[in-house]
Amino acid sequence: MVTAPGPTSSVEETPASTGKVDRKYYEKELARLQAELVKQQEHVRARGLRVVVLFEGRDAAGKGGAIQRITESLNPRHAHVVALPAPTEREKGQWYFQRYVAHLPGPGEMVLFDRSWYNRAGVERVMGFCTDEEYEEFLRSCPEFERMLVRSGITVLKYWFSVSDTEQEKRFQKRLEDPTKRWKLSPMDLEARNRWVDFSRAKDAMFAATDIPEAPWWVVEAEVKKRARLNVIAHLLSQVPYDDLTPPAPELPPRPPVQDDYVRPPKESQHIVPDVVP
Repeated sequence: MVTAPGPTSSVEETPASTGKVDRKYYEKELARLQAELVKQQEHVRARGLRVVVLFEGRDAAGKGGAIQRITESLNPRHAHVVALPAPTEREKGQWYFQRYVAHLPGPGEMVLFDRSWYNRAGVERVMGFCTDEEYEEFLRSCPEFERMLVRSGITVLKYWFSVSDTEQEKRFQKRLEDPTKRWKLSPMDLEARNRWVDFSRAKDAMFAATDIPEAPWWVVEAEVKKRARLNVIAHLLSQVPYDDLTPPAPELPPRPPVQDDYVRPPKESQHIVPDVVP
């Protein structure tokens, strides 16, 4: 039984979907959903649609892994991942949304933001990287900005990956133990770990101001990564209806014979990658 959050709690602390996912089921269902994503992408491309998907949430909530599973079977010409670094001095002096506008999709494209303009409502607010005036202006202008995108024909989907502090701590510890994942733990992540409640309050205020009918927030319960990935992909497929426009497989004619006058250069003239596999 799930206990309802109290007045000082946040949704991250009461995840409902904590059941483990069978590995065989996960792999089979993921393959099925990825095949549907390919169909959806072809529909988006053929119809000239424009789709923006925002991925927000706690550090180590599983945003990157979900994005990877969504895009790994897609054509990278039409599905782009945007993960912007900290703004430059020049960008700090621009209209806040300006550097994000440059990455919005063209016809037939889907853009997935691994963190987005909501940095201002989260890390910038909590860490003091913006003024109170800049923060308040963001909360006022962000809904209008997103309404403008929707009116222009862009589909805007916003996902918040929700994870408990206990599960986040487990994932942080695993990153410390794995040399290939240590780069994911930045000083900013460690400081955010100390400000859990501050981030909860910032997220609650962000939802209150920017959860609009034209572009609502969708909460992905991410306590179990595999469950979260399947759920968010299934939801993404449901939010952008598509027809199966998969082109028929072309017939491959017999390969033409190699011309008799062609002589391949000797291997000794090329730099061959050493075969180190036993």
